[in-house]
Amino acid sequence: MSTVADWLGGACLLAGGLLSLVAGIGVLRFPDVLARMHAATKPQVLGVLLLLVGIALRLRTPSDLGMIALVAVFQLATAPVAAQMIGRAAYRSGRIDRKLLDADELAGR
Repeated sequence: MSTVADWLGGACLLAGGLLSLVAGIGVLRFPDVLARMHAATKPQVLGVLLLLVGIALRLRTPSDLGMIALVAVFQLATAPVAAQMIGRAAYRSGRIDRKLLDADELAGR
């Protein structure tokens, strides 16, 4: 059973690393703020969670699992808030092309 968990952990580490790499490349390559914000949050969060699952499968001690769970909770709590704040700041500073928006709820403010 330990060998299977090690292989699954290695696969999760590899997949998480690749997703984080793709997120970094997306932040560098995408043309506008909204696309970069999407690349910075969606695959990056999944990549970090896969890395944490891979680490948890490799370590398997209660103290390590508790710390990994805390990191996962904080990652899930802070990434959406950071993306919302980046998007709002970009909108207020005029760095978003308004033609790309399907709905503009802040237009009257």
